Amino acid sequence: MKLTKVILTTVILGGVCLLVGTRFISNQQLGAPVALKQSEQDGGEIRIPHNERLLLSTDKKWVEKEGHLSDLIRLQWTADRAKPAIVWADEKGKDKTAIISHDKANNPEQHDHKHISFETTMSPTGQYPNQLFTRFEIPYDTDVSEIRTHSSNFNVMSGILRVAGETETNRDIQFSVTGKDNETTPRWAVRADSSKETGNNTGADLQFVRYDDGGEAVDSVLTMQRSGGNVGIGTDDPDTKLDVNGDKLRVRNKYTPASSSEACSQGQIAWDDQHVYVCVAKDRWKRTELSSW
Repeated sequence: MKLTKVILTTVILGGVCLLVGTRFISNQQLGAPVALKQSEQDGGEIRIPHNERLLLSTDKKWVEKEGHLSDLIRLQWTADRAKPAIVWADEKGKDKTAIISHDKANNPEQHDHKHISFETTMSPTGQYPNQLFTRFEIPYDTDVSEIRTHSSNFNVMSGILRVAGETETNRDIQFSVTGKDNETTPRWAVRADSSKETGNNTGADLQFVRYDDGGEAVDSVLTMQRSGGNVGIGTDDPDTKLDVNGDKLRVRNKYTPASSSEACSQGQIAWDDQHVYVCVAKDRWKRTELSSW
């Protein structure tokens, strides 16, 4: 099979420079000679013949002195507040979806954005009809990358949303408030804690942790042990099925059983102005009288 050397050189497309390396293709792949044509769309687009697709390839390897792989397509900031983007538009040329790199905010008084975002239009019947809004973003120039969603729901359909980590480490899902420069301050966390796993289902207990205004952990208001299923309120080491670290319990509403044989389940407790009632067996109440002192 005869091979034809095809050299694709620099193409300027909508102000974007496409740099494409040398590639060998067969006559069968190449077919009859073709030429780029003017698109029927406005804006000076280039129409790709035959299959209406643009195929780019490169054989360039790691460029060590530049610290990155050789670019196939490079979108470059050409002005202080430029936003390089790849945009999908409908048949009328109206933007519908975009992948955009935000470095500077449109408003010079705002902090730098510094993230790549995936944006889609809002509902035509909503508050911001047909405007592009960020739905998913990944920050850069930071040691820890946080994936964020905006005006969106995050759904896992018939699957697992997993937070994994080494044993004896906390694994958290946090609820936080956003402040200046996209900094977040935790308010609550659902945590599989760092308690040691020593066998017999011990360790990695589930906690609900509260934080103060400065984002420092205060305590665990609720702990559920993985070993025996004990639940602790105000304690992270419950030794009974319900262990309350406090000096009061409250049952808000009073209730008076109609008789000592009224239907009940063992362990139920009720009270009224005169008595405390305890269901000691199925459908069997006992009571003790209350008195003032």
